[in-house]
Amino acid sequence: MHQTDHEYKLDKETIIVSETDAKGKIIYANEDFCQISGFSKDELIGKPHNLVRHPDMPKAAFADLWQTVKAGKVWQGVVKNRTKEGGYYWVNATVYPSQSPDGETKYFSVRVRPTYDEIEEAEKLYATLD
Repeated sequence: MHQTDHEYKLDKETIIVSETDAKGKIIYANEDFCQISGFSKDELIGKPHNLVRHPDMPKAAFADLWQTVKAGKVWQGVVKNRTKEGGYYWVNATVYPSQSPDGETKYFSVRVRPTYDEIEEAEKLYATLD
């Protein structure tokens, strides 16, 4: 299915959606997320969202993401994720905080295909971060 180090390019119609609890554990994953990542819903639900974090991604990018959403703000950025088989895919991610009716904090992430320029810009920025 996916090959190691192979780039999986999202279709422009693809919309990856996931939801995590306050600690970043996946509580919802849509079909596009499963298809592109290569993980089944059973493999994703209950796992930390960093299961799909690519090793090329600097920790500083995710520190910024968490700092932003924990402050109640929306975070947007281009992210390189890994597939189950070791390939990768780029996404333009928007992450926003939400609360359940009982006041429990949750985070939604919606990811779409980035442009070539957005990927190039992200690669340059990430090369400067740890």
